[in-house]
Amino acid sequence: MTQEGFTPRYLVLTIVFFIVSGAGFARGAEDFSGYEMGFTNFITCELTRMGPDSYFKGKSVEITMIDVYMVRNESDLVIITGAVQCFVEDTAKTLYAALGVKTVMDREKVMYFTTRPRDFSILATELMRYPYKERCGWSRYRLDIN
Repeated sequence: MTQEGFTPRYLVLTIVFFIVSGAGFARGAEDFSGYEMGFTNFITCELTRMGPDSYFKGKSVEITMIDVYMVRNESDLVIITGAVQCFVEDTAKTLYAALGVKTVMDREKVMYFTTRPRDFSILATELMRYPYKERCGWSRYRLDIN
C-alpha cells in the first residue's frame, strides 16, 4: 500500500470518526441540559413546598442558587448531584442534593433523593438508602427535548 492510497482512506475515517463522536457529544450536552433543568425545577419544588415533610420546618426559605455538579449513569440509575444555596429566615445555608432517577415503563421517575449540609461523593448503593416518596413529580419538571 502506498502513501497516496493510505491518506484518503485515513482522512475519510478520521472525518467519519469526528462526525460520529460529535453527534455523541451533542446528545450528551442535550441530556445534561435536560437533567440540569429538571434538577433545578425539582429541587425548587421539593425545598419550597410547605407541609409536614418540610425541610425547614415551616420557616420561610428563599433559594438563591442551584448548581448541578454531575450527571452520571450507574447501572439503570441516573445520578444527579448538585448544591443549593438559600436563605432560611435570613441565615445563609448550603445544601448538597442527590437524585436517583430510573426509567420505569418508558417514563423517568425519581426513586431516591437526599439532601445534606455537607458535600459528598454519592454512589448508587449509598443513595439507595434514601427512597423517595413522590411529592414533586419528576415528569412534570424534566421535559423531553426530543
